[in-house]
Amino acid sequence: MSTIKIETGKPLALSTSIEYASGSIVSKTLLDKPTGTLTLFAFDAGQGLSEHTSPYDATVQILDGEGVLTIGGKTVKAGAGELIIMPANVPHDVQAETPFKMMLIMIR
Repeated sequence: MSTIKIETGKPLALSTSIEYASGSIVSKTLLDKPTGTLTLFAFDAGQGLSEHTSPYDATVQILDGEGVLTIGGKTVKAGAGELIIMPANVPHDVQAETPFKMMLIMIR
């Protein structure tokens, strides 16, 4: 995972701050503080994160493409411009139907 240096007080184009990689998942940390993290992800079609849980609510902002999230056994499709909150301690996974970019927001 790499880190992007963000200049405070300046705009950052999220969807162009991370690139797709064929057959892979790319992640870049935007912010890593004791109170939370912001992480960009770019998934090639068919890629995903396996089921896991988090001790904190996880918010996903879809930036590009379409993904399918399974949250507590329920499937949710989401596309660019949509936001999904995955509750703490509930199993969830993320799968890319198309090439798919998202920002993961974790607040502790």
